[in-house]
Amino acid sequence: MSEVLFYHLEARPLEAVLPQLLEKTLERGWRAIVEVGSTERAEALDAHLWTYRDDSFLAHGLEGEGGEEHQPILITTGTENRNGAACRFFIDRAVPQTTDGYQRIVYMFSGHDPEAVAEARVVWKALREGNALTYWQQEADGRWVKKA
Repeated sequence: MSEVLFYHLEARPLEAVLPQLLEKTLERGWRAIVEVGSTERAEALDAHLWTYRDDSFLAHGLEGEGGEEHQPILITTGTENRNGAACRFFIDRAVPQTTDGYQRIVYMFSGHDPEAVAEARVVWKALREGNALTYWQQEADGRWVKKA
């Protein structure tokens, strides 16, 4: 059974939230994969993780650059687990097809995109059997509140 966390973004953008969640993932001693919906988004996220904070960066790699198996965080548009990650993030309309092989799945979607919200409901229904699902919604001040 995998733990599946749904993050409903409202107040703060993905670019502000994702690095914090990735830092917490690494603190647990886990590797992570971030699956995105397009190559362009993967490249933009790659650049962002190097510069998101003046005093820090997240060591990571972009699939296709080589050395994927050594990356603590791997950004990809594919479905394979090339770095042996325990946690897989799905952003930018990337949709989990299975939770097999992962301790945690993190599905992030924008509350400002009605299609993304509808898609999240479909994913919730598809993954609820055999997994531990939780739903977190962002408050106006950026705090997370567990809704389910």
